[in-house]
Amino acid sequence: MLNRLRWRLTLIYACTALLLLAAVGGSVYWMTVRYFRFATERALLERMTLEFEQLAAPLPPALQAYRPQQLPDERPVDNGTLASTFVFTIDQNGQVFNPNPWNPPIQPDQAAIEAARAGKLDLRTISLADGSRVELLTEKLTRADGPAFLQVGRVLNEQEAALNTLLTSLVALWAGSVVVLGWFGWWLAGRSLRPAQQAWERQQAFIANASHELRAPLTLMRASSEIALRESTDSAEQHELLEDILAETYHMGRLVEDLLLLSRLDAAKTSLQREVFDLAELCHDVANAAERLAHDAGVEVRVAHAEGQIKADRTRLRQVLLILLDNAIAHTPRGGSVVIHAERQASGYQISVIDTGKGIDPKHLAHIFERFYRVDSARVAGGRGNGLGLSIAQALIQAHNGTLEAQSKLGTGTTMLIKLPK
Repeated sequence: MLNRLRWRLTLIYACTALLLLAAVGGSVYWMTVRYFRFATERALLERMTLEFEQLAAPLPPALQAYRPQQLPDERPVDNGTLASTFVFTIDQNGQVFNPNPWNPPIQPDQAAIEAARAGKLDLRTISLADGSRVELLTEKLTRADGPAFLQVGRVLNEQEAALNTLLTSLVALWAGSVVVLGWFGWWLAGRSLRPAQQAWERQQAFIANASHELRAPLTLMRASSEIALRESTDSAEQHELLEDILAETYHMGRLVEDLLLLSRLDAAKTSLQREVFDLAELCHDVANAAERLAHDAGVEVRVAHAEGQIKADRTRLRQVLLILLDNAIAHTPRGGSVVIHAERQASGYQISVIDTGKGIDPKHLAHIFERFYRVDSARVAGGRGNGLGLSIAQALIQAHNGTLEAQSKLGTGTTMLIKLPK
């Protein structure tokens, strides 16, 4: 009974842990991206500052913060940083003034040169034809002679390869955690629900045992009442009392049977005897069975349409339809009608029980399948309903892997919709 709740708890536990893991992994990835970006920009700015000093050019304000504490020839050299960057010295026409002794990955970027010509320290990312990217820093030189611009660049291939490796590792870790966290969530949910499951099983065992024990005395009381009523020579008042006793025993007997059936359904101990039968025949049979009750209530019951062969438990499906018809008749005023409509659809079968009653208030509609819930007990079989009929009907349809839902509008009527798979 608690398996559905256990699945929900497992999903909640696993999703919470996976979201937390995704948040941590995303934060690690984002921080790594930020670090690489900061390190690259810092390396380019420091390399640009070093080039200005080596060319004996005054540092612009944007590079003052990156001025080394030692003189250039005394400054420790980071060979790794120098090896990963390249420098263009560019003249006023945008041409390389003093080409590098090695082959750079790109030619000078003219858009960056124009931005620097306007007096802006330009930092941008250039995408190459092969898909790789280069971070490029361009600044205008402050000397009257020699080169006019400096471009310092760094290829981002190694960084992006490291980021891709990190991302792949995080995704693989997250995917692998799905199985581990799913298993752990299932175990934790089972441990959390174990006391409730044990209490539920004890309750179901008690209901089943109590129902069995009550059957015998109720049967004896009913038989004794029938004999006493049949052979009674007492007054009309005594006769009426015997009828009341007999009516109560019948009512208690139905309640016991309903409780026993629900207990079996909860424990999944009710086996369905599936067989292929004609749906139209079943609908007409149920309508005929409800005809006497409908006649006494002044309500018309008819089958509007029914077709197809269905494989299901005929007895249990008949029981469901009788419950729905009984409720529909009880809630339909005299002169109204109850219509049965059954058809085969692409996904399975749909059976509708449609009445022209007063409808159900939306505040009650969500609760009508709850056990012992009655919208208006005075309107159900003279107040004799026990509030279990719709619960039993829904449980029996669910045992068929189908659904039972109610659609209602005040003042118009109610439609009980059964959907069964093929």
